[in-house]
Amino acid sequence: MTAPLTPPPPPREPSPNGGWQQPAARHAAAVPPHDAISGAPGAIPGHPGSHGPYGMYGSYEQDGPGMKTELREAAIVTVVVALLGALLGVLWWRLAPSVPLVGDVVDNGWVVYFKDSEGEQAIGVDGTFTLLALAFGLVSAVAVFLWRRRGGVPLVIGLAVGAFLGSLLAWWLGVRLGPTQDVIAHAKEVGKGVAFSAPLKLGAKGALLAWPLAALVVHLGLTALFGPRDADPYQQHPQEPGKQGPHGAPQA
Repeated sequence: MTAPLTPPPPPREPSPNGGWQQPAARHAAAVPPHDAISGAPGAIPGHPGSHGPYGMYGSYEQDGPGMKTELREAAIVTVVVALLGALLGVLWWRLAPSVPLVGDVVDNGWVVYFKDSEGEQAIGVDGTFTLLALAFGLVSAVAVFLWRRRGGVPLVIGLAVGAFLGSLLAWWLGVRLGPTQDVIAHAKEVGKGVAFSAPLKLGAKGALLAWPLAALVVHLGLTALFGPRDADPYQQHPQEPGKQGPHGAPQA
């Protein structure tokens, strides 16, 4: 009788250290456990304490202070920027050109008409509001960016909403501070043929969007140029010199 044939053992291969070892043992010693998703050494998916691209225990890693904090900061920005509309309204009232009107009596009734029918004071009223709103948009955007450089969608939305509400407040306050809206009563008060100032009126309602649009453009530009950058994931775990690769050979 002859002995049963058995397969020969696998040939031994030389190791980088000059000795001889089994291939399975060499691979087991050379390859550290890797995360199946991120490939980070020592990270085991689902294992407590492992950190992958989705944070601890596989949850999403937060980039920033959290949604609650961002919403709270956005609410603060909205309120503060909207209150600045009071200052815009006062400046509009003080700096807008006066539109002269004249009252007259026709058929035992008072009529009011422009003293200078070809004057451009009415256009100047809208232009003054627009220029002031653009300046307020620039200042508010710079202030918000310096306060929170990282930006964020809630912060930008809060800035835009606050700027629009501030424009509405400025419009309302400027009209209230300006001359009375009852031009007939004002004409009777000053007398026939005497010029008086017309009430503040915003003819171009699109000027209400000047502040929010300017704030958005300036803030987005500052964030793109000077905002913080996300860390490069390939530089978070740099390869150490001489560290063995997945096949046991040192990587270049």
